[in-house]
Amino acid sequence: MMTLPNIITLSRIALIPVFVGLFYLQPGYLEGAPLALINNGTPLPWINNVLVVIFILISASDFLDGLLARKLNQISAFGAFLDPVADKLLVCVALVLLTDYYHSWFITIPAIIIVSREILVSALREWMSEIGKRANVTVSWIGKSKTFMQMVAILFLLLQQPLLFFSYNLNYYVLIIYFFTNNF
Repeated sequence: MMTLPNIITLSRIALIPVFVGLFYLQPGYLEGAPLALINNGTPLPWINNVLVVIFILISASDFLDGLLARKLNQISAFGAFLDPVADKLLVCVALVLLTDYYHSWFITIPAIIIVSREILVSALREWMSEIGKRANVTVSWIGKSKTFMQMVAILFLLLQQPLLFFSYNLNYYVLIIYFFTNNF
């Protein structure tokens, strides 16, 4: 059933390839590359800002689609299935991209743990559904808090260039959030 919340969720998924494309157009990837010629040989400095805005838009719409589904009484089985899939896709894609960008074990190890956990939880939900006990593994506020904290941590890791009042140094402190999000 194509309700407004489901359309928002599908839009979140459709924006993920845009997010990936913008990620690889950042100055860190374009310096010295043939694509840098787009801007007279200078990388496009505003790309990181657009990338961050797209990530915030996708993340915020996660809250919006759920809120609208409840307020408009448009909760559907398709939406209940699709919403966590969209979350997992965004988190996993962002973590793979960040692992590629940072080339560091302190990004790679937490990313492996988070992606592994996402796969295990999805497998557990599917298995519980097959044996008729899906209600035993419903989404709780702890899972929603974990997703929110992951989105915040990823957002700060995406801030590779100064944006407003944030700077590069903030990226290293936000790694603590990574370790706390996997304890739920």
